[in-house]
Amino acid sequence: MFEILFLGTAGARYVVAKQLRASAGLLFRNDRDYLLIDPGPGTLVYLAKYKLYPEKIKSLLVSHKHLDHSADLNILVDAITEGGFKKRGKVFLPEEILLEGLLLPYLKEALKELVILSEKNTYHAESFVFHTTRKLLHSAETFGFIFEVDKNKKLGLITDTAYFDGLLEEFKGVSYLIINTVRYQPKEGVLHLSIPDVKLLLMELQPEITVLTHFGMTMLKANPFRVARELSSELNLKVLSAYDGMKLSL
Repeated sequence: MFEILFLGTAGARYVVAKQLRASAGLLFRNDRDYLLIDPGPGTLVYLAKYKLYPEKIKSLLVSHKHLDHSADLNILVDAITEGGFKKRGKVFLPEEILLEGLLLPYLKEALKELVILSEKNTYHAESFVFHTTRKLLHSAETFGFIFEVDKNKKLGLITDTAYFDGLLEEFKGVSYLIINTVRYQPKEGVLHLSIPDVKLLLMELQPEITVLTHFGMTMLKANPFRVARELSSELNLKVLSAYDGMKLSL
């Protein structure tokens, strides 16, 4: 069974800094394999809260360098490799993270494998298979991701990006969709998706299930649960608002 645990649902600086929502990323489970995505501040703490032990996690995926996605990268690699004494773990990340030294050298050497992400490529992490999209439109190097749930179903993950021509094409055919929805309304110069962008995506893609997450302050003020209900009613689609600790089985 493919299961998603939303360890945290915070996006944007203020929500993360005030911890109005946890900033702990996503944990995918496929049978006995785990893939941790975007270990933001507090990820290690929330793994402990849910009695999930880092040494059981063999793969990490970091979408981009911003701290709400990468702050706990080093402490998790340290935990997985038991302080660097055991060579284990596989980390997927954009080259920009390495170039800026965000992964400490001694931990880089402790990993069993380090994989640099590139556009339109396919990757394997234990039983997980995922594909990258073209580069997204953000202030850091990042990609969208499409995961193989089974032979017929795919899960799309739209990480931090502004809407741009071609974004729809990258996610056509997905059955499930997770969208980082930082803003309620668009704001000029802010490279994040907003609810009008989400509507455009959903009207075209028509996924079976959509989950909104990674909320900024304007989304929290608008009430993400209400927003999801209204989108579901308006578009006749199943749209959910993620909350910290939410589990979703596909």
